[in-house]
Amino acid sequence: MKLWIDADAVPAPVKELIIRAAIKRGVQTLFVSDKFVRLPVSPLLSYVPVERGPDAADQRIVESAQPGDLAVTQDIPLAALLVAKGIPAIDPRGDLHTANSVRERLSVRNFMEDLRGAGLATGGPAPFNARDRQRFADALDRELTRLLKAEAVTGR
Repeated sequence: MKLWIDADAVPAPVKELIIRAAIKRGVQTLFVSDKFVRLPVSPLLSYVPVERGPDAADQRIVESAQPGDLAVTQDIPLAALLVAKGIPAIDPRGDLHTANSVRERLSVRNFMEDLRGAGLATGGPAPFNARDRQRFADALDRELTRLLKAEAVTGR
């Protein structure tokens, strides 16, 4: 099992939680970004550089991630591609993307993008807070537990 992080915009508190969980659980974790990501020295943590570009990190994650892996991203189109491959994705606020939820979120995202394109101010997301941090920690723990148990059963 590998933990794939879309590291281009991951909040610092989420990055810290991911690092702690990866080391505690012994999970290979890859931070994919077109900007350098500073990580503590550990054989479990890797920075995966990609070329600069709007979807370079996304493409690398989609190409490399396999069923049994887990991803962390706030990018809805990337989450949709991963879920279609059978790879669960959690956003930094702790929402687990499923086939149903990602379709709905993608639809809302596209609608909001259309509104912004028409010149309407739609505002941005609420500031990241302690409740979001806790929801993410809980979701990450749940999914890591589930996937590691499945891995132990299947021997993958």
